[in-house]
Amino acid sequence: MHKIKLLCIPIVLGLLQGCAAVVAGGAASSVMMAQDRRTPGTIVEDKSIQLKCTRAIHDVTEEDPNVHVAAVSYNNRVLLVGQVPTRKMRSDIEDAVKRVAKVKQLHNEIQLNSPTPLLTRSKDSWITTKIKGEMAVTQDFNPTRVKVVTEDGIVYLLGLIKKEEEFVAVDIARHVKGVKKVVKIFEYEKA
Repeated sequence: MHKIKLLCIPIVLGLLQGCAAVVAGGAASSVMMAQDRRTPGTIVEDKSIQLKCTRAIHDVTEEDPNVHVAAVSYNNRVLLVGQVPTRKMRSDIEDAVKRVAKVKQLHNEIQLNSPTPLLTRSKDSWITTKIKGEMAVTQDFNPTRVKVVTEDGIVYLLGLIKKEEEFVAVDIARHVKGVKKVVKIFEYEKA
């Protein structure tokens, strides 16, 4: 009986560690939500819009290996990035995403080109990480208010921000090595 209890201790501790991660993750999400200028409802809506856009893109492209497209939603505004082989496919994707409920505005930045290689996508992820890292250590700047998306070296900045925050975000992004261009897709909050 004593051996069984001893065997159960590591199992219970392992399960409790999972609970701690869930609690910590939930707490971090709550803090981020509290600092976000979007309402909690809009944050949830953005996640739903993004999923619906991804599904709409998939329905158009039918897993075509010559297509690499992603949709990002922020405050009901959708950014499309990636590469497609034809103008028609670009247009069809745009039309499909416009039909997604609650999309207020669409920024179609899809390029007519072959999909970026894995190495380029890795570099894009690294650029995004470096930008977010620089934002995190910048005094008097809240990085949770800016969404950073990098595609083929082009950085897209989304957010509901104050005008003075725009200058800081753009300055940080344009000074990161590997950035070809910075595109602002901001909405501005009254100061």
